Amino acid sequence: MASSSKRNKEQSILRNLDWFTLFIFVALVAMGWMSVCGASYDFEQGSQLLDFSSRSGMQMVWIVTSLMLGGLILCVDDRLVESLSYIIYIAFLALLFVTPMLAHDIKGSLSWIKIGSFSIQPAEFAKFATALCVAKVISSFNLDLSRWRDLIICSVLVLLPMGLIIMQKETGSALVYLAFFLMFYREGMAGSILFAGAAAVFYFVVGVRYAEVPLWEIPQISTGEFLVLAAIHIFSSCMMWVYTSLRKPFLQVLLFGMGAYVLAVLYAKYLIPFNASWVLWIVLAATISYLLYLAVRKQLWSYALIALFAIGSTGFFYSVNYVLNDVLQPHQQTRIRVLLGLEDDPKGAGYNVIQAKIAIGSGGLKGKGFLNGTQTKLKYVPEQDTDFIFCTIGEEQGFVGSALVLVLFLVFILRLMHLAERQPLRFGRIFGYCVLSIFLFHVFINVGMVLGLTPVIGIPLPFFSYGGSSLWGFTILLFVFLRIDAARNRLQH
Repeated sequence: MASSSKRNKEQSILRNLDWFTLFIFVALVAMGWMSVCGASYDFEQGSQLLDFSSRSGMQMVWIVTSLMLGGLILCVDDRLVESLSYIIYIAFLALLFVTPMLAHDIKGSLSWIKIGSFSIQPAEFAKFATALCVAKVISSFNLDLSRWRDLIICSVLVLLPMGLIIMQKETGSALVYLAFFLMFYREGMAGSILFAGAAAVFYFVVGVRYAEVPLWEIPQISTGEFLVLAAIHIFSSCMMWVYTSLRKPFLQVLLFGMGAYVLAVLYAKYLIPFNASWVLWIVLAATISYLLYLAVRKQLWSYALIALFAIGSTGFFYSVNYVLNDVLQPHQQTRIRVLLGLEDDPKGAGYNVIQAKIAIGSGGLKGKGFLNGTQTKLKYVPEQDTDFIFCTIGEEQGFVGSALVLVLFLVFILRLMHLAERQPLRFGRIFGYCVLSIFLFHVFINVGMVLGLTPVIGIPLPFFSYGGSSLWGFTILLFVFLRIDAARNRLQH
């Protein structure tokens, strides 16, 4: 009877397993191995595709062990994984804490622990532990992320491992944890928080990029300062329209501010040169005061929150230079300035991106063919089989191959969204959106940095970049979710 029950359970798992997602996983892993081969193959050493002393041979080892690991996960009861969520999370927090004490310095990073002839990066597995814990906490205590108290609790769960990874000098891996806020938004977090994050990026980019550019040849005010202060005013006005039912104050504040800005610039340009930013500050201060007045008079806290947004935005903007020059590391400052076009460093911070663009561009429409990439064979692109693996795809497979990979990732992410939405329990849905958000962040940032669209922060492309830790980490994330999804029919009955 026991063996019969076990056999029926295995058949149920195989029957309910999402084979379409599994097929995409296998396809991406296979294409990833070919890309690692193309990036690391050396014709002078002869055939080495399955030589375990080569990068391609070792990647095959990681692939085989990942498939075994995935199969093992499918055999584990999904309820056991959920019940161990807190223990797994605490264990990885402890591991992240001791990692800098045990790790060897690798290119300034203290995130790799050496075990025999291999090295593992705990930060890659901590994403899985964090996703489990967050999903368990939200579902168990029925948290409502539209409430600040509940949102703060969940944010702390995410920021703890993020802070420990920053201590390891792995900023890129730490930033991946911001992806969890996409899941928070799905589960009820106010969209204004995501908007505030996007606005902060805008303030930073525009403020830094145009800090030294005079507005309309008026030396007393920079283009960056004018654009950001005007944007804060416009954003605050539009939030009045979105988050309150009163339309008249919105028009008053918006038109008053824009009129004052235009008149100040025209006056400074054609009459008496003066620092027009004073007018912007006065208008912004008047706007904030008016919002606070409305909050008290009409007892609407929405106005107070909008005023707080304007105050916070102003403070953030005027702290940008301090953060850039005194908080960020020199290499991070250089990367940002190169990305924004403020510096030209073709032999330093900009070298990787320049060579990656050359490699991708040289692939043309159909590419040069498998193992025929000249840029990769001559090792022009540093980290070409890890963080910059996408340039190998572009050179060998061309635009068609690169587009195919991106479309495949898009289908994969959309499929994960479908699986997450069909979960009968909140735990499964939340964990699914955590997995989806992590994959989306990795793909968007990795491809963006290779194309010079996002800063170079050093995160792998899922299933493509060389390395056992990243491949195992992504495999665990995906297969735990597939195992949870395979049990959905049991939960529905």
